[in-house]
Amino acid sequence: MDDEIKEYGMRLLKDDETGHQIQLISIIGEVEGHESAGSQTKTTKYEHMLPILASLEQSTSVDGILFLINTVGGDVSCGLALAEMIAGLSKPTVALVVGDSHSIGVPLSVAVDYTVIAPSATVIIHPVRLSGMVLGAPQTYEYFRLIQERITGFIAGHSRVGKETLEKWMVAPGILTRDLGTILVGNQAVEAGLYQRTGGIAEALQKMHELIDEKNGNPQHEKKHENNRTSEG
Repeated sequence: MDDEIKEYGMRLLKDDETGHQIQLISIIGEVEGHESAGSQTKTTKYEHMLPILASLEQSTSVDGILFLINTVGGDVSCGLALAEMIAGLSKPTVALVVGDSHSIGVPLSVAVDYTVIAPSATVIIHPVRLSGMVLGAPQTYEYFRLIQERITGFIAGHSRVGKETLEKWMVAPGILTRDLGTILVGNQAVEAGLYQRTGGIAEALQKMHELIDEKNGNPQHEKKHENNRTSEG
């Protein structure tokens, strides 16, 4: 168990009262993709996460998956692949944004059934860049446009924010640079329609148990949950 925490930021949470078993997964630092980050950089390796998620989907002992998110972004292609994998899970999923959900971290944070964001946590939505955390290889303008459309399309399809709004957020003049995009803090992200509520680990776990009971047909929690998959009309 300690090795799982050290290597992958994972732990199986067992609730004695409900009997639910929830897999906790951390998505932290930089989302590492096809190229390895520096040895001093904290990363979430997508080539590890994909088989882990596939294994959890097949597991009969895991009732739901809780993602702790604190990421500065990373490889766009691999981050979107990971987001699609999360969105395709049949088990109940909840995300808790506890620090940052920047760049490709935004699709990852809306890919779940329900998202809680800490009051002080930040979300940054900005255009795809030629260099830096989002994409490091030179590409044509058309390729950048297509990648940006993939990102806005995914977020719009898993939240209550439309593509036009997301595109405006991406090009909003920033404090330091023109492509800084838009920063949303805590409740601003909820009011904007990205996430469902502000809160912490207690609220995230409470919703996790509700979704598990819902899936299992437990009459104790028959409330229909809001989910990130309803897009703006």
